[in-house]
Amino acid sequence: RSPAGAVSVFRQPSNRANGLIFDSEWRLLACEGGDGESVLPRVTRTNMETGDIEVIADEYNGKQLHQPNDLSFDAQGRIYFTDRPGANRRPEQTGVHGVYRIDTDGSIERILTEPEVLRPNGIVISPDDSTLYIIETEQSEGGPRLIRAYDLSAEGRVSNSRVFHNFYPGRSGDGMTIDSEGNLYVAAGLNNLRGTSETLDTVAGIHVFSPSGELLEHIPIPEDTITNAAFGGLDLRTLYITAGKTLFSVRTEIVGTRR
Repeated sequence: RSPAGAVSVFRQPSNRANGLIFDSEWRLLACEGGDGESVLPRVTRTNMETGDIEVIADEYNGKQLHQPNDLSFDAQGRIYFTDRPGANRRPEQTGVHGVYRIDTDGSIERILTEPEVLRPNGIVISPDDSTLYIIETEQSEGGPRLIRAYDLSAEGRVSNSRVFHNFYPGRSGDGMTIDSEGNLYVAAGLNNLRGTSETLDTVAGIHVFSPSGELLEHIPIPEDTITNAAFGGLDLRTLYITAGKTLFSVRTEIVGTRR
């Protein structure tokens, strides 16, 4: 979208791109599901000046990824992403749900997998790099629909798993972002039932949580299905929200982050 409001296609095909963020050098990081033929599921980094696309992850220990979903980064430039198998797992794939860390030297480490996490989705790291948050999104009856929080070490490892917020029995969060004070902005809930065991207990919109887990604000979004949020604008005080076929924007009092 140009400053004048004109909308244009950035990349076609996108290889089923999902989570998107800009890193500290304004390179576009993308989780891509692949094209089912020649392009594998992968995480890419695009130089916005040259358009060059670099594949920074498409396998782990010789096994292909499944469907990289969402990603975040820390102050050291390490990238963290979630990966989720689809219905038809293949022998050449990892075969598990996982959370991975890409180090600055290009090496990849899986920091969480089943049964520690069952269906990881949105992911974000606090501004001080002390906490990693992961959304679990399971539609089946009894499955986790919650946000997990972990202590994040200086080496990029996690410990002290705890439930930060439980959305069950409503629809869990999908994507999320975080502001400069460490408040989470989580896209969650439904306006209408969609044939799953999810209820309407989670009201559709952006749920703003303090670092202690207190619900500070709810920004209602009238369209299903709300999927993600990101800060933008010159002052990082415009929150952009994707839902259904619509892109919403809300001004915020607190400066955001690009995480």
